Amino acid sequence: MKRALVTGGSGDLGRAICRQLAIDGLHVIVHGYRHPEQAAAVVAAIQTTGGSAETALFNVADETQTRDVLSKLLEAGPIQVLVNNAGVHVDAPMAGMSSAQWRLPIEVCLHGFFNVTQPLLLPMIGVRWGRIISISSLSGVIGNRGQTNYAAAKAGLHGATKALALELASRGITVNAIAPGLIAGGDTETVFNTDAIQRLVPMKRAGTPEEVAALTGFLASESAAYLTGQIINLNGGIA
Repeated sequence: MKRALVTGGSGDLGRAICRQLAIDGLHVIVHGYRHPEQAAAVVAAIQTTGGSAETALFNVADETQTRDVLSKLLEAGPIQVLVNNAGVHVDAPMAGMSSAQWRLPIEVCLHGFFNVTQPLLLPMIGVRWGRIISISSLSGVIGNRGQTNYAAAKAGLHGATKALALELASRGITVNAIAPGLIAGGDTETVFNTDAIQRLVPMKRAGTPEEVAALTGFLASESAAYLTGQIINLNGGIA
């Protein structure tokens, strides 16, 4: 059974992705940090329906802690599917943004990508099969007011995705990113009301975590073996 690690696995989006990968027959390692009880609940839900899962608790922005946890997980063999979903945004106009606000999304979204992905590469290369999928954002594609920090982190992730895909293309490993638009859940429902969503999204609705999870499941599958180096916009038609 192939193993999948989903960072940020306890939130709305991460939970849907974990469920999808478990349905697809993978053993899912549900990552958590600030809310370990939520990660445990995701594992319990997967196991209740006959799936295979466990938790892994660490701060993706802490390189030493991340490597220590991953080295223990790798003792059982390679992790062949990685979903980099952990992220954070601290919104503010750049004119009033503190250096701490600037750094936090970059430390989690971009440095976290390196901290988690790099230790898994050689084991993946050794078996010549792997799927690396990063959950980005529409903000990293077209920008967004109040999110210069977050947009910079996600745009950096896009460049890393394309470069790493070239490095690994001959090794049976694909590297892609999904850039969701407005997805139903806590942040979207707090910031955007129904009228705003209908005005902004050509499809006149928010996407669902399950739609992001379905695309993630495809990218993690054998069927996606020829698709790599892509930033896939999943946003209901927003240009």
